[in-house]
Amino acid sequence: MANAPTLNAVVETGLYVADVARARAFYENVLNLETIFSDDRLTAYAVGPSVLLLFTQGATEEPAVMPIGTIPGHDGKGRLHFAFAVSAEDIEPWRTHLDRHGVEIEGEVKWPQGARSLYFRDPDGHLLEVVSPGLWKNY
Repeated sequence: MANAPTLNAVVETGLYVADVARARAFYENVLNLETIFSDDRLTAYAVGPSVLLLFTQGATEEPAVMPIGTIPGHDGKGRLHFAFAVSAEDIEPWRTHLDRHGVEIEGEVKWPQGARSLYFRDPDGHLLEVVSPGLWKNY
């Protein structure tokens, strides 16, 4: 079996939200993310070299046919998880910032390799994490 070509990074991560206005208020006001694109199907945020996509639940089940090409239909359900990379020095400032915005920290881990994680939820119940370097072999 031949080796697959190299994957360089995850470019986009997508979440599905029930109330776009509520989700946008959280991601823009609490996490201070910059909107780089928005329409009736999705809002895109720049997160370092990656993009976080918030899709309206049910709005992407059918293919999006455009003059430039077709994006196949997709959707997701349930409370999903992803992590934001932060510096080790920013873990405590993130704790303070989240507390100031009334966001409960549901869990904290001090990983054996030296990384630290804080876990909290967005308004749709997705589990978000801020994590310092040292969690994985490549981070």
